[in-house]
Amino acid sequence: MPSIPPDLAAFLVEAKRRTYAGLDDDATVATPLLSGSKQLEHRAPPYAYRDIYFGMGYFVGQETVSRDDRVVWSMSYSGGVREEIRDRDTFLAIYKFLRQALLGVQVEEPYRGPRLFDQAGMIYRNEIDGALDRFHGVETIARQDGTLLYELRYGGGMLR
Repeated sequence: MPSIPPDLAAFLVEAKRRTYAGLDDDATVATPLLSGSKQLEHRAPPYAYRDIYFGMGYFVGQETVSRDDRVVWSMSYSGGVREEIRDRDTFLAIYKFLRQALLGVQVEEPYRGPRLFDQAGMIYRNEIDGALDRFHGVETIARQDGTLLYELRYGGGMLR
């Protein structure tokens, strides 16, 4: 099992709050490595965080953390809003709510948002299994009445 640097979780929380959760696509790098992607980055030596994703309504992406220019941790994810949701205002409200939930990321589980976040008539849930070295999870957003609006699956861990 690869050893987990003691400061990695704190770096991940900082990086996530300073990229998509805190800034949305305003954190996007002007010239991404992959054409057609969104790329967000945060650096705090010896670490560098990079999140590259494709799509909007349904999206697929990968986060990596490098330490001294060597990738040591990664997480892949895919998901998005339900296909039948086409109203722009609803779409934007769901992603605004998602960013609020993601700002609640914690050092104990620095993958996505908290296990539960409830605000503005929506409920965010994050079911996580594993630890920083190897994990997977599912996050959902539903209306108060239980109607599912959004779902994302993710997984990753320490590279060896």
